[in-house]
Amino acid sequence: MNADDTYADPATIRRILQDTGDTWAVVGLSGNRSRAAFGVAEVLQRFGKRVVPVHPKAETVHGEQGYASLADIPFPVDVVDVFVNSELAGGVADEAVAVGAKAVWFQLGVVDPDAFERTRAAGLDMVMDRCPAIEIPRLGGPA
Repeated sequence: MNADDTYADPATIRRILQDTGDTWAVVGLSGNRSRAAFGVAEVLQRFGKRVVPVHPKAETVHGEQGYASLADIPFPVDVVDVFVNSELAGGVADEAVAVGAKAVWFQLGVVDPDAFERTRAAGLDMVMDRCPAIEIPRLGGPA
């Protein structure tokens, strides 16, 4: 692995996207079409994932009921995709562990090495500073 793969191992990316499960909680997803989370959630849906919006407004987005927090989601979540700033992301990763998620994905520009270590130590797969909408086409999925 080269240095760029420390937080984004290609095998881990593939495992999360293909094998970890199809229910993705997208933290920071709202109805704001100009935000990156909105477009990435569309790509995830085209790739066959159920997207669950997590945002204080708890808006319905892309036809899916939103929730104010991960703890409010009344069903299991496989992957937690994090679109909040790095200062808040570690807390979200800890919540993902607490609700029993299988993996955590920090979006481009979201970096917290301590959260990465804690999350991995808890047994979850994790990718940091990457975007699934960029990685999916590399796997041969829809863009």
